[in-house]
Amino acid sequence: MGVMSMEQPQLLSKIATGDGHGETSSYFDGWKAYDKDPFHITKNPQGVIQMGLAENQLTADLVQNWIMSNPEASICTLEGVHNFKEMANFQDYHGLPEFRNAVAKFMSRTRGNRVTFDPDRIVMSGGATGAHEVTAFCLADPGDAFLVPTPYYPGFDRDLRWRTGVKLVPVICESANNFKLTKQALEEAYDKAKIDNIRIKGLLITNPSNPLGTVMDRTTLKTVVNFINEKRIHLISDEIYAATVFSHPSFISIAEIIEQETDIECDRNLVHIVYSLSKDMGFPGFRVGIIYSYNDTVVNCARKMSSFGLVSTQTQYLMAKMLSDDEFVERFLAESAKRLAQRYKVFTGGLIKVGIKCLQSNGGLFVWMDLRGLLKEATFESELELWRVIIHEVKINVSPGVSFHCSEPGWFRVCYANMDDRDVQIALNRIRSFVMQNNKEVMVSDKNTTKHCWHNNLRLSLKTRRFDDIMTSPHSPMPHSPLVKAST
Repeated sequence: MGVMSMEQPQLLSKIATGDGHGETSSYFDGWKAYDKDPFHITKNPQGVIQMGLAENQLTADLVQNWIMSNPEASICTLEGVHNFKEMANFQDYHGLPEFRNAVAKFMSRTRGNRVTFDPDRIVMSGGATGAHEVTAFCLADPGDAFLVPTPYYPGFDRDLRWRTGVKLVPVICESANNFKLTKQALEEAYDKAKIDNIRIKGLLITNPSNPLGTVMDRTTLKTVVNFINEKRIHLISDEIYAATVFSHPSFISIAEIIEQETDIECDRNLVHIVYSLSKDMGFPGFRVGIIYSYNDTVVNCARKMSSFGLVSTQTQYLMAKMLSDDEFVERFLAESAKRLAQRYKVFTGGLIKVGIKCLQSNGGLFVWMDLRGLLKEATFESELELWRVIIHEVKINVSPGVSFHCSEPGWFRVCYANMDDRDVQIALNRIRSFVMQNNKEVMVSDKNTTKHCWHNNLRLSLKTRRFDDIMTSPHSPMPHSPLVKAST
């Protein structure tokens, strides 16, 4: 009897067995570290504080109060249950007309009512994650690519690439000009892609930026529009942080540019906006993603594809009621901006006191923290070494710049809106203790050299530090798997 081949057939798909999700990224590794050891004031006061999650929890009380005052807005209350059957049976992938009307109106309101949006161009999706993937499916074939300015959200590697086969080509932005996108950087990335025989189908921008927290000025946006028109490529403008801008300069949507700027040529068929209620309203769990395209074919195709990730009718019904309440929306947006500004001031002010600077920003739910001065060497290996110390010893989950494809080592994204005021103070005190300990180590440097003793610093363990005296406050753990969590 012959010897049977030991080679087994591949039973699963390449997607199932590959690492296209990107979970191997240090961005997700930080989440895993938190999941294993989540901070809790009484149950685990020495645990890891989650500052790698861009959630907006600062206005939850406003939403809760509205829901309590408007019980009929839910089909799961005595006041609204009479609509249960109708809503439970509704499954039109166009979405409830009142939902699309309310979202279009809200998008206009978050952009200062300077532009209007057509409800018939509102396409639903399961969060911005689903919206980005559907858009990629509509605009590009496997092997095609999108240009993406760096640093950019690590989840894009999953959202746009994993199941579509689309590639992402970085557009290198640098700290010398505060990571501002330039025509030169765009041209260099585009030309390099041509040399590498990569077909560029579009440009993806995030405005306001994740992770920078900055907004694009009008000149930059006009440069972007001119560029995509000249190259005949698509523009995807991710505007999911539109209403998190809390100080000047104000946010300018790409919609404003193509509707109001008369001195530039623009083929609207090339322009598409991705939006959601996850950040602006603090509803990541509701999975309300929006594709708004000026291209009729994209709208029609995306609407058909939305069958794979519809927003539940129950959620549509509730959101339609809430977003149609003009008085509430106006009060909510004003109070949200006020609270974000205050939190930003407190957190960045606390960092400045210990000599840590951040990129000046005025939007988003995070800061782009500059720790280049704490690196042993100006390398990404040194950045990750420092990051591991922050995770395992300072016990704070922040995200290293390398996971955002940053071109320069030493930058970290730190989220500050997913916790209460006292948790922020705990985090600041831990950072303060770490920096003070580090400064002591530096002072022990060899008198004959100015080289810092970073080897000693990076070996510091919790045994050499005591955080017992640090301020504490009630906090509930959020042990969500990074495989499930879709927040950016």
